[in-house]
Parts: sequence; structure tokens; C-alpha cells
Amino acid sequence: MIITANNPSLKSWITVSENNDFPIQNIPFGVFLTKENVITIGSRIGDYAIDLSALQQLGYFKGIDLHEDIFLQDTLNEFITLGKPVWRMVRNRIADIFEENNSELRDNEDHRKNVLFPVDEVEMQLPVFIGDYTDFYSSKEHATNVGTMFRDPANALFPNWLHLPVGYHGRSSTIVPSGVAVHRPLGQTLPKGETQPVFGPSQRVDFELETAFITTDANKMGERIAVENAEDHIFGMVLLNDWSARDVQTWEYVPLGPFLAKNFASSISCWIVTMDALEPFRCESPKQEDPKPLPYLQQNGKHAFDINLQVAITPDNGTENIICNSNLKYMYWTMSQQLAHHAVNGCQINAGDLLGSGTISGPTKDSFGSMLELTWAGQNPLEMNDGTKRTFIQDNDTVIMRGYCKNDQVRIGFGEVSSKLLPAIPFEK
Repeated sequence: MIITANNPSLKSWITVSENNDFPIQNIPFGVFLTKENVITIGSRIGDYAIDLSALQQLGYFKGIDLHEDIFLQDTLNEFITLGKPVWRMVRNRIADIFEENNSELRDNEDHRKNVLFPVDEVEMQLPVFIGDYTDFYSSKEHATNVGTMFRDPANALFPNWLHLPVGYHGRSSTIVPSGVAVHRPLGQTLPKGETQPVFGPSQRVDFELETAFITTDANKMGERIAVENAEDHIFGMVLLNDWSARDVQTWEYVPLGPFLAKNFASSISCWIVTMDALEPFRCESPKQEDPKPLPYLQQNGKHAFDINLQVAITPDNGTENIICNSNLKYMYWTMSQQLAHHAVNGCQINAGDLLGSGTISGPTKDSFGSMLELTWAGQNPLEMNDGTKRTFIQDNDTVIMRGYCKNDQVRIGFGEVSSKLLPAIPFEK
């Protein structure tokens, strides 16, 4: 089926500014609450949220096999289970409805009042019920930086790293949408030079610049997912700030890896950008020749995506400081390889599962995707516009991540994931 929504010459009768992340070629999916406290599945063009349940009730999706309350859900999970052909038909239809020369909705004022809402008048929700969350460790630059910092620089990568996408199972219960504040976590840490741990608020709270992809029902338990078919099971992508407590992590991670250092919060952007929308931005991924991956991970063609990524810190009552500019294309392991590896042992993948890329770091210092790397474990503090310095995130700092793709014809973006770090909640024994 042709992706007519991707036609770069399409224009909408909704005004979209030049650098807006949501032109008619994007058409992301999300869940929002209207000012009348009605929750609905929606999309977005420009600065307007689109109520898809209202569109369906008004008959705009005739001819597409959708049950009558598919968009009257509080998550996208059920819609995602319908599969890529349905996602594509719905997205194509939305593009047709809002194309500048289609007068059906454009000239019907009563319908427009029920369908369109200014985005600043709706409250975005977590777009999916996330049953399982897996986080990978797939940036060679990031893994090399961390290995250099804490181990032998000559052997920065563990022996398995170039052979498989390293990952771990995270905690889905504390994944929150953009705009929800996060409290500084408590945990055990081992002070420098000491032999006994102490308990208290983490002193090294960090962000991790990531993207994440959301899957559909991809297999049954015991079945694998072939790498060449993996992308058929990916609904779309969001931005991910995988908050980390570095001092807690240093003490606890041996031998089983991250635990309290990671499970206290992860923040995602609210609009899911479909893989169809990202299709024009495919690019080559880093070469995997020394060593060559095992056959089940080998793939041909372009399976990386040219997504520009940015991180900013805004101190309390201060102004924004851009501290990182990176790109998803630097990732060594692709999303399709991550998904194929995840299921090669028969692990069942369900609709709404969230799989994080791992910290995305590029080859230059300004493209490192964490404070750990940007300040080199606190040795090189970053100076803010207000004259204060940061080695890690301070209380009441807001971390903002943005992402977008752009070519000569169109710009497709994710909006942002923004979250404020609040002081730790006092602990009473």
C-alpha cells in the first residue's frame, strides 16, 4: 500500500509554521484529555490536536475496518494490535481529510468544533499501556566512553558488545509522559575511600538521551522474529529520557546490572511518530564488519534513521542551556537488530512494549548523551547561562529533549520530552 500521507507536496488547510514538528506529513498518534475531561485517541497537525474518535463518529473513516470504539480508549494498545496495514490506511485517510483542497471537514464548522482542539487546551497522557520495558546499550561511542572512564581504556568494550545488542529489563510502572516531574531518588551509595555504604538521596542524578520504539503483538512465546521482518512489528517512536542515579548504579550494578539507579523514573514524549512517517529519513548505520554479526543479526539496506537530537537544561527561574546535539544515526545496533535479538530466544513481544535505544552519543564531545560523559564523571563542569555550574542535574532543573528529521522537502519532529527534577521525598525509618 502506497504511503500517500508522505507526499512532500501535500499541504494542509490547517496553518503549519515552517519549523513546526507536525506538518501533514507527520500525523503522529497520542492520547489526550480535553478541557471537558473527555479522554480520546488523537493525532496532530501544526498546533491543533485532532480527536480521532470524533472523526470516526462523524463518518470520516468509512471503508476502513475499525470497530466503533477503537478511538474511545485511554491507550493506543488496541489500535496498535490492528497492524501496519490499518495504521497506514488511517494515517493516509487523515492526510486526505486535512489536505488543503478537501472541503468536507474544512468547510463544516460544526464538525471542526468537535474534532479540532488547540494543543495548549488539551492535556497529553501516556500514549500506551507499557506492559514491558527493555533498555539497550547500543551506542558504541557511549559504551566506549563509559568503559574508558571506569575500566581499561584499551579494553573499553566488554567482549560481547560487538556481537549482540546488550540490554536489560527496566521498570515500566515508573515511565511517565512529558511534563510530569520526577523526584530525586534515594538509595545506597559507597562514598569514595569508604568500605561501607550509606543511604540517602543520590548526588549524581543524570539524564540519558534516548529514543524508544513501541511494538505491536509480534510473536507467540517460543517464536522468534526475523531481522528482515522486525520493522513490520514496530508501530513508531518516541523520545526517552532514561533518568539515572550514577552513584547508586556504581555501587549496585555488580553482578546483575542496573536496578534502583534506573527504575525510579523514565520520561517519554507524548506523540508517537510512526515508522511510515520516518521512512524518508532512512540512512546507513555504522559498518558491522569486524566482527560481522552472527547470521540472525545480519541485514542489508538502510535500517538507521537520521534523527537530530538535542538536550537542554533550564535551571529553576533560569533560561535554557543547550548542552548536547546528537543523532540517532550514530547507533551501532539498529532497532530491527534489537528486536530480532530480543525475541531470538522465544521471548514474547506484545503491543505497547517499549524498547529504549540506550544512551545516544556521537563522536564529538558536544554530542555526548549524558552528563556523565559531558562532564567526564564530574571532572569538567558545564557552565550555565546564569553562571552556575553543573556536574550532574540539580534539584529544580528541567531537562528538555527534542528530536526531528529534516530534508530538502519536509521536517518531521517529535515535539519534546520535558521533566523537572524535584528534591528527594524525605525518608522516615
